[in-house]
Amino acid sequence: MGKIIVLGANGMLGRDLMDALGREGFLAEGLDLPEFDITETSQLEEAVSRADVVINCAAYTNVEKAESEPQLAYAVNGRAVGLLGEYAAAKGVRVLHISTDFVFDGRLDKPYVETDETNAISVYGQTKLDGEQLLLESDAQACILRVQWTYGRAGNNFVLKMIEAAKTRDSLKVVDDQVGAPTATVEVAGAICEILSREPFAEGVYHYAASGYISRFEMAKFVFDNAGINAQVVPCKTSEFKTAAKRPLNSRFNCGKITELLENKPKNWQEPLQEFIQQL
Repeated sequence: MGKIIVLGANGMLGRDLMDALGREGFLAEGLDLPEFDITETSQLEEAVSRADVVINCAAYTNVEKAESEPQLAYAVNGRAVGLLGEYAAAKGVRVLHISTDFVFDGRLDKPYVETDETNAISVYGQTKLDGEQLLLESDAQACILRVQWTYGRAGNNFVLKMIEAAKTRDSLKVVDDQVGAPTATVEVAGAICEILSREPFAEGVYHYAASGYISRFEMAKFVFDNAGINAQVVPCKTSEFKTAAKRPLNSRFNCGKITELLENKPKNWQEPLQEFIQQL
């Protein structure tokens, strides 16, 4: 496999991925801010020149703030990913890039497959979609892994936000019309390690999420039940919240394509989420 460079190594997925790569015996180096900036083209080109595989976990992920910072979101999520593809194609370097359910509008009435039409409804989603398209156009050997509703130890996520909010409030309103699969970054990291160990390299777009589906409201209840938190969870609709960015209501993925590839199939969402809450 040779040298793996992980961009965005200090983020939620990046940290779990670096741990997993180390455990599995891969030769991996992690790069991230402030020393490494994916939008600095000379730094990006230099990183690619030292790699056999680049895993890109670097992203502008603040969905709300992206609406007022579209240029910055595009620089990180779009333009830099296209350049990564160009440099990788020139050097014969493989790329595994992390993307998102936000490339879809969430209006489909069934789980999304990889070939379903994309239609981002937020700046964040559109810039992530731009990055996907630029990477595919670059002719690099690239695998795009779309993930959703991720949570882990090292970053801001729905689980930690709910637990934090419950410290100061007895009752929380949570939307019951956004549906998806809570997916642990440790599970995503394990899947990435398995993809890397396979030949030929898995090129193209893949959906990865935990098995099963749940609403944000049901997820909050599950978190509080398992954390022993007494706060009341009140269901409401997305339309009741005034937010800068729109969010897809249906984030469900059909993971049949990647399930065929992996020996370790995606687990049901309950077990990893229970483990994560117990470790907090």
